[in-house]
Amino acid sequence: MWQIICKSVLLLTLAVVLCCGLYPLTLWSIGQLIFPFQANGSRVLADNGTSLGSLLIAQPFTKDEYFHPRPSAANYNAAASASSSLAASNYALRDRVARSLGPIVVYADGPQAGLPVAPEIDRWFAADIYRIQPHIVAQWASLHPALAQTWVKADPAHSAYIENWVKLHPMLVSQFIKENPTLPTPTATDLAVTFFQRFSEENPGKFPVTLTQTGTVIQLSDNGPEIHAIFFDMWRQENPKIPLRNLPGDMVTTSASGLDPHITLENAYYQLDRVANTLAGNLKLDPAAVREKIENILQEHSSSPFGGLAGEKQVNVLEVNLELHKQFDTGTGKL
Repeated sequence: MWQIICKSVLLLTLAVVLCCGLYPLTLWSIGQLIFPFQANGSRVLADNGTSLGSLLIAQPFTKDEYFHPRPSAANYNAAASASSSLAASNYALRDRVARSLGPIVVYADGPQAGLPVAPEIDRWFAADIYRIQPHIVAQWASLHPALAQTWVKADPAHSAYIENWVKLHPMLVSQFIKENPTLPTPTATDLAVTFFQRFSEENPGKFPVTLTQTGTVIQLSDNGPEIHAIFFDMWRQENPKIPLRNLPGDMVTTSASGLDPHITLENAYYQLDRVANTLAGNLKLDPAAVREKIENILQEHSSSPFGGLAGEKQVNVLEVNLELHKQFDTGTGKL
């Protein structure tokens, strides 16, 4: 009996030493000796040793002077890697894609070819007519109550704004409770549709947009990126025949992980004008010269999977943006 127990303990000890000690130690040593950069997460470090990110994980660049990554269903959180899992029939998917399109889509041909559609969306929104009916915002909230509620939950400033509105409209709240007896104490989210319906009547052609330059505040506006994003789909439904330039698919679709660090070269070229013009304006440089220099950067850092045997040419967003920061350093030391 003891002989069997001793053999079992010995076998267990050897397995633990081999599998939990020698094997991982061997792999770690090979990684550190042969390819230490990849073995340590492909992290990019600043001169002072601060980590700027990993070439394996996308991060949310939002400044106009940098290339932007693909949308992320995980909000670029490596601990929450996931796809959206939204079906093609799910309006939430249509809305997310429309929000990505609104601020960036341009005319395909005609005298306005290459120009953004955004100013036309502003004019349409300010007119406040949708399908021959007034109050675009009220119609939006009524047609898509889930989106109206999502707007409330997206920012504490939004819910606070509605809570203040509630104090000024007690009769509307009482009427809501009467029509919804299961909600005797409605929250700001519950009142989202009611709020937008009355808001639209009181403020035709306006929308409460969020400003963050000096703290988060709500301001009424009839133009801007937030309006372009939210109401692009409604504008497009009213203007289906206006020719718009096609976009690369990866500009508006998420990857399966939500963390894809690459974009296609076509995607990068679609963003090129914005990046070049912004850098040229900020640094008082010739836009054509800046564009040519950035094109060279893209070509130098582009590659196809498996050495060109499969897939489209692509660039690593962090890698390209670091090169932009290096060659067009404004002295801020920050990305």
